[in-house]
Amino acid sequence: MTRALASRWPNEDKMQPDLERIRLLLDLLGSPQKSYPAIHIGGTNGKTSTARITDSLLRAFGVRPGRYTSPHLESITERITIDGQPLTDEQFGAAYDDIAPYVELVDSRMPVPMTFFEVLTGMAFAAFADAPVDAAVVEVGLGGLWDATNVLEAATTIVTPVGLDHVPLLGSTLAEVAAEKAGIIHAGSTVVLSAQPPEAAEVLLRRIAEVGATVAREGLEFGVVDRRTAVGGQLITLQGLAGTYDEMFLPLFGAHQAANAAAAVAAVEIFLGGGESRQIDPDAVREGLADASSPGRLEVVRTSPTIVLDAGHNPHGMEATVRALGDSFTFSRLVGVVACLADKDARGMLEVLEPALTSIVVTSNSSPRALPVDDLQAMAIEIFGEDRVAAEDRLDDAIDTAVQIVEDGAEYGGAGVLVTGSVVTVGEARALLKVR
Repeated sequence: MTRALASRWPNEDKMQPDLERIRLLLDLLGSPQKSYPAIHIGGTNGKTSTARITDSLLRAFGVRPGRYTSPHLESITERITIDGQPLTDEQFGAAYDDIAPYVELVDSRMPVPMTFFEVLTGMAFAAFADAPVDAAVVEVGLGGLWDATNVLEAATTIVTPVGLDHVPLLGSTLAEVAAEKAGIIHAGSTVVLSAQPPEAAEVLLRRIAEVGATVAREGLEFGVVDRRTAVGGQLITLQGLAGTYDEMFLPLFGAHQAANAAAAVAAVEIFLGGGESRQIDPDAVREGLADASSPGRLEVVRTSPTIVLDAGHNPHGMEATVRALGDSFTFSRLVGVVACLADKDARGMLEVLEPALTSIVVTSNSSPRALPVDDLQAMAIEIFGEDRVAAEDRLDDAIDTAVQIVEDGAEYGGAGVLVTGSVVTVGEARALLKVR
């Protein structure tokens, strides 16, 4: 089953600019995506964290959600969860087997077979209907307009901050990327709009006006009123669309996660209000935020020395990571372990990381798209200087080297290791460090 999925054209970082295959599959399955309301989450960075926070909030209110996110860290089954739990291997296999005959039928009728991501999307939507769930929390895979999840035409939409990523596919300017992201905004929907660069905001607001959607804007209709670093996370006060939620503990680090939480709360206010924002029970909000998690996003996985994993994979996301490191941790020395994919802006990420890192160990991950170590090392030397750069062919050796650098330092008590550069890198690091 996993081999059959992986063989589909060509990988999930590509897309076909039409929705005919996924629409035909869902029609053959009886339109399962129409059997539950959905919260659809697009944007560039923060989508998975926002989806996980939204899921946790809904469960605190007694709603049974299905959640669909991508990519996964360690197991493909993480992508499809029901009531907070990922599908088991057996359930995942059954979900594939249930739709496989219909996938073959679609393939026989279309000039291009269904893609890996399209099949997974069909599996998720069908599994949610079979469960059944009360609501679906669905993250866009790539872009928005032509993403397979866009068949939802959800009444509640979140657009997290837009930045440059997947440039060959989505565009080389913020306006071009925003136009793709704006494709998930549909007539009559309510859009929770995170703070955006002006160039992206203009495009998104124009789309909202064109289709007659309603907008709630971070910094105007909702947002973070106050945040303070706390042990294991932060204390935040949020202004929702219909009420204020004081002194809520969020076990995630960084101003960007507080903003993600604010967007999630606003979306849940709208969702539970049937499309109209209404104040929701602060105690349930408190419970939902406190139970939220986002593995691989500034996740502390070891102490002595502290090892932090972060799945930042573009300069925009890495900027948020660096800011969060500065306000949430007190490292006197920080050694980076970095492995990137070749189609990402590795140089841009290294330039953002340079002021935050004492030294860097460049390496690779197991992806066939991984940037060769020699290429990454050459970039790092240009940016950091040769004396601050080490290289290892294997991720496990790179982590060991970084720990050794920390242990050899004079300020061991305030030192740490940051593993970053790719979701693949962080997933493999979690497995190596046996995080559960």
